[in-house]
Amino acid sequence: MRAPRLSRRLALEELQLAPDGAGGLTKVWEGLGYLWAEITPASGRLEPGEGAARGEILARILTRAALPGSPQRPAPGQRFREGGRVWAILAVAEADADARYLISHVKEEVPL
Repeated sequence: MRAPRLSRRLALEELQLAPDGAGGLTKVWEGLGYLWAEITPASGRLEPGEGAARGEILARILTRAALPGSPQRPAPGQRFREGGRVWAILAVAEADADARYLISHVKEEVPL
């Protein structure tokens, strides 16, 4: 494995439900911290939608490894954020035999 270029600072976020003040719940993304990462685009496609089409970009995000159960270890259902860009985490696996890095398979939706 070549030496990764972890040059992008991404926020790792997890979905939480919070009271909305009217007896219901609202979805809130809670920040878990920041990870340095390398993003590699994999593929993309145009997805027809109701009212407007949207682009869907699949990518791989490489980060340093963290132990299972650590809040710094990405997990499916969480997301990475960099400014206005958001990547939903679909799956996570060790990227190398020494388990020094993790690779997150992600999806970014882009409105057109």
